[in-house]
Amino acid sequence: MGVSTVCGKPMVMGRIYGGQEAEAGQWPWQASLLYQGSHICGAVLIGSRWLVTTAHCFANKSQAPMDYWVVLGDTQLYQHTQHTQKMAVSRIVIHPDFEKFHFFGSDIAMLQLYLPVKSTSYVVPACLPTPDLRLPRDTSCWITGWGMLTEDKSWTIPCLNSEKFLFLEFEFPESKALKACESLALETKNLGFSKALWFSGDSGGPLVCSIGNTWFLMGLASWGLDCRHPIYPSIFTRVTYFANWINETQRLTPLPNLSATPSQTPPPGHPMKAASSPGPCTISGPWLLLLMVHRGPGQALW
Repeated sequence: MGVSTVCGKPMVMGRIYGGQEAEAGQWPWQASLLYQGSHICGAVLIGSRWLVTTAHCFANKSQAPMDYWVVLGDTQLYQHTQHTQKMAVSRIVIHPDFEKFHFFGSDIAMLQLYLPVKSTSYVVPACLPTPDLRLPRDTSCWITGWGMLTEDKSWTIPCLNSEKFLFLEFEFPESKALKACESLALETKNLGFSKALWFSGDSGGPLVCSIGNTWFLMGLASWGLDCRHPIYPSIFTRVTYFANWINETQRLTPLPNLSATPSQTPPPGHPMKAASSPGPCTISGPWLLLLMVHRGPGQALW
């Protein structure tokens, strides 16, 4: 049985604070995108056969679907449980305007699976917003990702406070260059946050916002700035801008040829080592991590 028509309603609820480990099933749309058996990016389940991620995840790599797998239901990379679903990718659809006009523009891609995922408490799609959806005031939003480790190193993250996360929304004409280190100027297809920290391997991961007890996918982790400054803004692809393209792609793309369905067993990955004796707010293993984003009164509507 595939994923039900219900979206954005996790069956597991928990009290998770910024930078802490997620409970199994709390963010059931979060996926790991594997390339030749190794995690490269996050992805987001939006339907029984479809996920979205960022287009730059496929840069300088094969675009043959057979090289990619999607893993759902996990909260720790390469540590699978009875809730894990490993799915073969049948089609990769990169937005036709990706980097057509400027750096990381239209950074979005879609993945079609050969087989529909099974509906469980640990695998549920996020809801897609309508193009005109605006967030009510005092909306709480969350970004999730694993906070990647290199094989022998750990990343230390600050104990983030939700009050320090502010929505930034700017426009800049395509005729002007983006001067990232001088000012944070985003095209209308993107949105950004101040004081957020993003890690390699978290690209393509979701930013979801709770509206009426339903979680909507509002952003995809795209890129970050490193201007030798202690604050690294993170830039997210604005999903509302691409909502029509996402819906049209799902509607017009034919179902995969099931006779070509590969075995649903991906090649072995490369497990990462956890850092020894981690201190406070240190990522000690490739766990699914959370950072909360809160838009308070007086901040720009999304």
